[in-house]
Amino acid sequence: MSQQALLLVDLQNDFCADGSLAVPEGEQTVRIANSLIPLFTSRGCKIIATQDWHPADHGSFARVQDSEPFLQGILDGLPQTWWPDHCVQNSYGAEFHQHLNIAAIDHIALKGCQQEIDSYSAFFDNGHRHHTGLDDWLRQQDVSSLVIMGLATDYCVKFTVLDALSLGYQVTVITEGCRGVNLQPQDSEQALLKMAESGATLMTLDVFRAQLAAQSQ
Repeated sequence: MSQQALLLVDLQNDFCADGSLAVPEGEQTVRIANSLIPLFTSRGCKIIATQDWHPADHGSFARVQDSEPFLQGILDGLPQTWWPDHCVQNSYGAEFHQHLNIAAIDHIALKGCQQEIDSYSAFFDNGHRHHTGLDDWLRQQDVSSLVIMGLATDYCVKFTVLDALSLGYQVTVITEGCRGVNLQPQDSEQALLKMAESGATLMTLDVFRAQLAAQSQ
């Protein structure tokens, strides 16, 4: 029987307050994640978390490119934003936020591990040249529906959602469980619109709870 799973995107220290690539209000998503987790574990559904996991000299780092952060360039033939060093493998910044209910996580999908290419999506690198193995794992668990939230709306959440849809998953995005980088002021709003136009259902936590309650009656 097909199942639903919760996918938590990059709830890591470097994307939260005082992190090297802190997303505004990023740490507020952890509370939403912890509220969602029991709604899944109580039904025997899986919890997955992604983890940005960069080599120390990852090609997307502005320092490596001798550039200022947030400027645009080309990496492995693809458009690339140059980021501050973040989520370096085995560093504090790459760890999950201390308040996240880590014990509930069934599977961790590492991404961004290859030095020469970035990986916003939980499923593929940015060129779709390599996969993370997450799709195979989900299919082994008979998961066909994903509820997705995390950081950041306009990058890793967006590309994870779009790839999940292209792979045939039903996708629900918990809107208040996401926060964006917003290099341009409307980036997150436009990202959510793109997800919805591509087939994702946008939903608040309260509406999701009410939907589950109705299904159980």
